[in-house]
Formats: sequence, C-alpha cells, structure tokens
Amino acid sequence: MPLLPLLPLFHSFNREYFESALTCGDTPLLSVRWSDGRLRKTAGFYRRGPGVSGRNGREIVLSRPLLENLPQNAIESTLCHEMIHAWIDLVLRLEEGHGLNFRARMTAINKAQDDFQISVRHKFPVPPSMPKWWAICPSCGLRSPYKRVVRGAACRICCNTHHAGHWDASCLLTFESALEEV
Repeated sequence: MPLLPLLPLFHSFNREYFESALTCGDTPLLSVRWSDGRLRKTAGFYRRGPGVSGRNGREIVLSRPLLENLPQNAIESTLCHEMIHAWIDLVLRLEEGHGLNFRARMTAINKAQDDFQISVRHKFPVPPSMPKWWAICPSCGLRSPYKRVVRGAACRICCNTHHAGHWDASCLLTFESALEEV
C-alpha cells in the first residue's frame, strides 16, 4: 500500500484542529516527512533545535516501517499527536511533554471527530528486532539478548542465588555475536 502524502493531511488537520496556527499563509512552520526507514520503535516524533534540518529547525517525522502497513487512521492519529507537540512548542511556547495542555488538546480533538483517536502512547505492533549479541551465563547457561557488549556484566540470577546478590566473577557473562546465526 503506498504511503499517504503527509502535507495535505497536515494542512487539513491544521485548519480543523489548530486554527491554522501551524502555518504562515500556506507555508508550514515546520517540515513534515516520512522517516528514511530507520525509525522502528516509535510511530513518530516532533523535534526542534539547531541540529534539525527541517524548516526553521523544526520537523515532524513519521515512521515508515511502523505505519506503512497499518490503516490510515493510525497515520492520522500519529500525525495529529505530533502536531499537538508542535502546537505546544510554536503557539503556546512551552516545553511540555504529555502534560495538561497536550491532554486538553488531545481530548478536544478526540471529541470533535470519530475517524481516529489520539493517545499518549501508541499500541501499534512493533516488529521484533534481532539482537546483535547473546550474553551467556557460564554458570546456568541462560542466554539473554543484548544490543551491545557490556563489559563486567554478570548473571543477576546466579549472583542472587549463589552470592547473596553480590557481583561475582564466576557469573561474568560471555558474549557471542547473534549475527553469525543469520
């Protein structure tokens, strides 16, 4: 299924729910784009700052891998969620996560329409990612997935069971690359 163009949706939501406050004329005050494929754990985000290449150093990015196979209302709720963050930053000029202003605007938008529901946290299925490393306990043989090698890490279960909860070198984890299994 091809991805929706985000800008027309942005303009529509901006008129309906934000009193056109996120544009100057027809020009958005921020960039709105799909991720390049690396955003895999979160549905989207709003960010601002000197390192942001979006318009005026502000942008909304939606996750291509997470949202491309979901229904349109998942895209709409995620975009609107991020637009609330932008509205709080650009219009209210506040630094607020999911506080009172966010929740009030979210509730108002949810009451105003039945097409989608905005929430603080998404419940979209996140594709599992393969670990880069397996940590193996030499004592009990437990294998745990790790993103990186952690020097000095020990098996918590064995330390608790055999050493009264204290770290012991006999429980030091060894690491094997999980990439070799693929």
